[in-house]
Amino acid sequence: MKRLVKEQEVTSVVFRRWPNGDVLALFPEIDEGRGLCSSYEHVGQHGGADYLWCVRSTSLATPSDYAPLKSELESIGYRLRVVRRSGRIQKLKGVMA
Repeated sequence: MKRLVKEQEVTSVVFRRWPNGDVLALFPEIDEGRGLCSSYEHVGQHGGADYLWCVRSTSLATPSDYAPLKSELESIGYRLRVVRRSGRIQKLKGVMA
């Protein structure tokens, strides 16, 4: 699943780190359907992800952790706005209530 990014579009991204050290980019504003948001990793690249599960299973990545992945994403056309968290959690809580 390859996502085409418009040159002018700025995409919010939350970088998270798995316990094994791998870094995950979550795009909480890009809906992949079925309650999933878009995500990206070095291995596997684009895919859908359960935002809440990923946040619970990972820790916040530091700038030095995510620098290589951020660079990779920018090299394929993303203009990124790095955020620490997303309003997606509140939106999902509203849906579940």
